[in-house]
Amino acid sequence: MPFALWSILLVSLLPLLWTLLAKAGIPYDNHQPRVGLAAATGWRQRANWAQQNAWEAFPSYAAAMLLAWMMKVPPARLDLLAGLYLLLRLGHGLCYIADQATLRSLCWLGGMAMVVLLFVSAAGVF
Repeated sequence: MPFALWSILLVSLLPLLWTLLAKAGIPYDNHQPRVGLAAATGWRQRANWAQQNAWEAFPSYAAAMLLAWMMKVPPARLDLLAGLYLLLRLGHGLCYIADQATLRSLCWLGGMAMVVLLFVSAAGVF
């Protein structure tokens, strides 16, 4: 299976990474799992926000990648866009945690650009 398709799994795991970081070191009650995160502050709160944003961004990426793959976009292009998207989304989460708002926004914008490029590649425009 090509890296581009594996990237869908990898991108789907990013929210879990941010959640693990957000929950690290805070009291956790499995009967009320959201209570601890709701009370989080500082970098843990930002990690939780990164987790939420990662879930929000995932469906458009997965749809774009699957559509581009079904439309037979060249594998090298798919792999390149997948790798860039993954790096940008990883950067987004790290910048969120580090409270680097401008750089975080640039990573988000770059990630969305990769999604748009996947869609226009599928359409044969790029």
